Amino acid sequence: MPLSELLPHDAKPAPEVVRERGRGAHKGQQTRATILEAALNLASQMGIEGLSIGALAEVTGMSKSGVFAHFGSREELQISVIREYHERFEEEVFRPAIRQPRGLPRLRALFDNWVAKVATEIDSGCIYISGAVEFDDRPGPVRDALAGMVVTWHGSLVRAIRMAVDMGHLRADTDPMQMQFEIHGLILSLHHDARFLRSPDAIDRARTAFERVLQFYALGAPVTLPGQASPSGAATVGGAKAPLTPV
Repeated sequence: MPLSELLPHDAKPAPEVVRERGRGAHKGQQTRATILEAALNLASQMGIEGLSIGALAEVTGMSKSGVFAHFGSREELQISVIREYHERFEEEVFRPAIRQPRGLPRLRALFDNWVAKVATEIDSGCIYISGAVEFDDRPGPVRDALAGMVVTWHGSLVRAIRMAVDMGHLRADTDPMQMQFEIHGLILSLHHDARFLRSPDAIDRARTAFERVLQFYALGAPVTLPGQASPSGAATVGGAKAPLTPV
């Protein structure tokens, strides 16, 4: 008996079924992307903890079951938003920078792109920073996902610094982890002053401070610790000698 006789009369040919499934999968991806976009906007305003299936259903005009079908749980939704933010962060900050030559050009590009990213988030806020405040003392999968993304970014900075050392652009005794710590501190200060204090010159100050960090690690300016005498020839502040120190 021919196979066609075993199928219902209204059965669709296999190629058509495949095409319909493909269209359905594409539509599902578009719906998920729409939900994630709305979730990112909510998280930037209300924090990651402010995300919920119900809130997203209201914002997107979908049913709760429709949103739930794409994420399954509030926790999965929160983690998906963190991953989406990280992908966009990489697209805007990291990937353009790695097209620059290794060494200081790439390190400068990473910092400049990071500053530009913060500048666009003055009104909305940075999910990395706000999320750290929300989840610093709340262990669990959401905190782990957020911390993992930040650590990944820090690792990229450390590698860029090591390349700058290898290229001879920074001193051979440069501590990449320490330099990364200081650069991250500049971004935290920028976010605080630009977003909280609404300081109009916060971006310029962050860039000036970054140049001082580069100068220190390139030239090896002496550091005077508290209680130690300032080295001769250091600049003076208020009548007392003050050496150039990393920010």
